[in-house]
Amino acid sequence: MSTTFFTRDKNFYKIFFRLMIVVALQNLVAYSVNMLDNIMLGSYSQSALSGAATVNQIFFIVNQLALSIGNALVAMSSQYWGKKETGQIRNLTGVALTISMMFAVVIVVLCSVIPEQLLRIFTTSPEIIAEGKVYLGLLKWTFILFMISNLLIAMLRSVETVKISFIISVISLITNGCINYTLIFGKFGFPEMGIRGAAIGTLTARTLELLIVACYIWKIDKKVRLFGGKLLHITFAPENKKMWGAYLKVALPIMCSGMIWAISVPMQTAILGHLSSDAIAANSVSSTFFQYLKVIVIAISSASAVVVGKDIGAGDIERVKSDARTLSVIDVCIGIVLALLLFVLRKPLLSMYKLNDTAAVLADHFIMVMSGVMIGMSYQMPVSVGIIQGAGDTKFSMCMNLISTWGIVMPLSLLSAFVWKLPVELVVVAVQSDQLFKGIPVFLRFRSYKWIHKLT
Repeated sequence: MSTTFFTRDKNFYKIFFRLMIVVALQNLVAYSVNMLDNIMLGSYSQSALSGAATVNQIFFIVNQLALSIGNALVAMSSQYWGKKETGQIRNLTGVALTISMMFAVVIVVLCSVIPEQLLRIFTTSPEIIAEGKVYLGLLKWTFILFMISNLLIAMLRSVETVKISFIISVISLITNGCINYTLIFGKFGFPEMGIRGAAIGTLTARTLELLIVACYIWKIDKKVRLFGGKLLHITFAPENKKMWGAYLKVALPIMCSGMIWAISVPMQTAILGHLSSDAIAANSVSSTFFQYLKVIVIAISSASAVVVGKDIGAGDIERVKSDARTLSVIDVCIGIVLALLLFVLRKPLLSMYKLNDTAAVLADHFIMVMSGVMIGMSYQMPVSVGIIQGAGDTKFSMCMNLISTWGIVMPLSLLSAFVWKLPVELVVVAVQSDQLFKGIPVFLRFRSYKWIHKLT
């Protein structure tokens, strides 16, 4: 049992950084699937770029929902992994998989029935809406594929199996890149399809991702053996009602927290989109780079949740505290590095896009703002989501997001844009401000240690 303020166990650092690096690489490559669409469409036309960016606001909500369901699974499964109870992990995965499928079907139906109304939330430009409808027509099917594969990858991550997710992402990226290049620009004798070609590339890549992870779990995985216990029977068996109740008790606050935040982000994007077409293009470009580095922060959160959950499952509470303190310091250090990286590389990154002069200047200013935001986010997100939420305290993040997002950030953003009519750069500061002030309640909650909950 460790009683030191910071962890001195070399095995802790080995496990954490291995998980973090592999998950970060997987996230970076996975995010590059959508990034490729942005870069290639950005060099194709600004309207195609904006159309894809608008649809990606819908995918962002799907992504956050998938992450929330997966995070709830990791929070519980990692504790069972600490106790080596893999049978319970199979039960939990069946429950989480069913819930993922239900949400995915509802979202696809909405995208099929009211696509134009959904896109109009984020932009009023007829040209962008027209491009977005073409993109969404195919991309909506990737939502089902993504939610299933993301859940299965989360299950593997909870038992410290992460390399396969990186391999899957690399294959997906290569597939998407080749198809995008061929179909967007009409290479090698294929027709020039523009934004529709990008959608075909993404759909193919997501299909391949699901096939590979399903085959890995079915044929290779020896830790959980998910398909070895009649998964559907276990999931809906009468004796499994307690598992449904236990999972939903953890998952619902996480899902509510994720949705509270996820719904606000596209609305914040919509605020910028209703200011000018240059603002939405600039925000699309700058947000792409910011999100690209943000996946590293998400990886820290994911690795932290597994490490802390495993400690709790093993019953070593003092080790939980020292590991968490160590992780919080690592978070800040990584945040400073990421902020400097974003600031220094902004000019070379922006040179890849064909933007008009106004949009290019706005994008440069947006990235400078987001460099500062990165430091705050790199502390509050891994601590609140990775440590506090990962340890079973799911209600804190939900309450914090509700108050900060809808009580402070959204009113401040709307006032800045439409009442005070501030410069677009200051509107971006208002939109991103929660990543800074959330750090205070997160720090206070973290130091109380009241977030340590046994879920198993």
